[in-house]
Amino acid sequence: MTRTTATTAALALAAVAALTAGCQGDDDPAGTPQAAPTSPAATATTPAATTEPTPSASPSPLTAANTASVCRAVDELILKGSREIAADSAAATRQELTPEQVEAQLRENLADLADDVRRQAARADDPQIRALVADAAKKIDAGAGSSAPVKWLNSTFVAIPPRLARDCRA
Repeated sequence: MTRTTATTAALALAAVAALTAGCQGDDDPAGTPQAAPTSPAATATTPAATTEPTPSASPSPLTAANTASVCRAVDELILKGSREIAADSAAATRQELTPEQVEAQLRENLADLADDVRRQAARADDPQIRALVADAAKKIDAGAGSSAPVKWLNSTFVAIPPRLARDCRA
């Protein structure tokens, strides 16, 4: 294996580990994910004066149930996608794939994940939750189209789960 391939795979694995840690917060009794702690690096990637969607003040019981379902599904998708990225990175190391092959595989995984997250956004009854989840899908799409997806994974992707954990709830 070339040193560049090993480095690329190691960076992808490190990003996935950080990402997975951000997704696995404790749940409250209602089953809604709690906000995961964010690092200064993660908050530095999000401008302070953004107009991020926030959940409705008092959603109806049906909307709240739908929001909880959508948010839980998105969290599960990101965890599953992260595990796939980690497994593919480990396999790339064993198979001695070139950096270009590793990046192509990562782009494909990210594109699939963005499609899955976008489908969950379409399910959301709350327009603010729909916008939040659609924005996450858009950001993941950007990673799939990035010229340096491993760098994108380490810089931008790791900020998505903490934001969803913080803002995606009824």
